[in-house]
Amino acid sequence: MGEDAFILQHREEDVRSVALQAAKNPDINGRYVTEQIAGWQKARTKLPTWAAVEGIVYPPQIAMEQCSSETTAQYKTATALRWSRFFQSPTLFIDLTGGFGVDHYYLARAFDRSIYIERQEALCETVRHNFQLLGLPHTDVTCGDSNDLLPTLPHASLIFADPARRDIHGARTYAISDCTPDVCTLLPTMLQKCDILLLKLSPMLDWHQAVLALNNAAQATVVREVHIVATGNECKELLLVLSVKATDGMQVVCVNDEQTFAYTPDEQPATVPIASIDDLTGGYLLEPNAAIMKAGCFAEICRLHPLQAIAQNSHLFIANDRIDDFPGRTFRINTVTTMNKQELRTALQGISQANITVRNFPMTVAELRKRLKVRDGGDYYIFATTTADNRRLLLVCEKSN
Repeated sequence: MGEDAFILQHREEDVRSVALQAAKNPDINGRYVTEQIAGWQKARTKLPTWAAVEGIVYPPQIAMEQCSSETTAQYKTATALRWSRFFQSPTLFIDLTGGFGVDHYYLARAFDRSIYIERQEALCETVRHNFQLLGLPHTDVTCGDSNDLLPTLPHASLIFADPARRDIHGARTYAISDCTPDVCTLLPTMLQKCDILLLKLSPMLDWHQAVLALNNAAQATVVREVHIVATGNECKELLLVLSVKATDGMQVVCVNDEQTFAYTPDEQPATVPIASIDDLTGGYLLEPNAAIMKAGCFAEICRLHPLQAIAQNSHLFIANDRIDDFPGRTFRINTVTTMNKQELRTALQGISQANITVRNFPMTVAELRKRLKVRDGGDYYIFATTTADNRRLLLVCEKSN
């Protein structure tokens, strides 16, 4: 049995079991077949379009973990196309950091022609093979260093770069200047070479610092949009749109699955209104999603909705009425209690299982769970926090559907 047939026959099975079977067959490269089966299993949820195509070659597991999902790649494409008024026909897309090619594949389909650049020849070979199977014939796959190739490239409608966030020793890096390529150094040339520049940066970065660094590198205001992209309430990407042609004021877009909140940052952001906490029972507790948390746009949320913060740094909000379009989770407050033993006994009567969140509170989730003697999970949610007047409270809630 050949390797392709072996992969097809066993790809639904546990990878560890497959590795043992492959070890018994001298004609099978065990590392390769297990890598391909693990990659396909990951792609079924992360890249379903690719997983549906027979013969796709997958990279090692770490590359599969790091590559964009189909959802985030499609989001980049939609973001780029919103700036298509600046593109001249025929359109050209250049990807300076090709990698496994997921972002390139989805972006390239929106352009007349594309150029993929990657330093690793093995990845280039894999991408040539995969793009042929995926029906992307108008892409020029080029093996080389984008630092060297950039000055020789033609003018593009869109340039995309996702700088590698690991150093030569494999250690993770976060600062823009520590990534490869260093887009701050290349930025003036990149902006000259394209109508729109799209950068994908680490979600760990402070977006304010990223904007400042890039505008300083360009010696002009060139960052037009900041996109904080989360899926499943986990920040995945920080995307920045840059252009010297556009004159649009900068906008920040917070996305978490179907929830989107966009705003224009003020030079002097408003303060967050603080609640005067009396009887909260029957009211609503609102917890912003991960993208809002990352953006830190709490004053903007309060300006749009009738919300008040429990405390300045709690990032938990209360409202008298339900807010249907709030970008986050909403809970109905059943009861509020201090840490007094008698109060706790009354508030938690009949509750043996609950989801616990700790915000600005002097105990960890594990410590509090042990103190309350409740198991994890269930339909109840307990938020432990400290109010603006320094009261330590537990808000016992249920999700508001």
